[in-house]
Amino acid sequence: MTALKTAKQMERHLKGIANHYRIAMLLLIAENEGVTLEDIIQRMGANQKTLGEHSRRLVNAGLIVKKYRGRFVAHSLSLYGKTFVQFLQLFRRNG
Repeated sequence: MTALKTAKQMERHLKGIANHYRIAMLLLIAENEGVTLEDIIQRMGANQKTLGEHSRRLVNAGLIVKKYRGRFVAHSLSLYGKTFVQFLQLFRRNG
């Protein structure tokens, strides 16, 4: 049986999505598995440093995974990231 997460553990994940850029990035990565930071920047139209920092925070929160491919970095959702995307999509539909 899997142990339940503590409130502190859940806080780390919740803080990980507590920003509109990070929410948008999670949804974008869910639709485009393996997307690079350059593609994310182009699609979202935001500053490279800003999105790079938000990407780092999503990794630290355990919501996305980075895979290095030469000079590019592919982004994909972790298991927790997929769970949060399901929640966000449900939350988005239920006004």
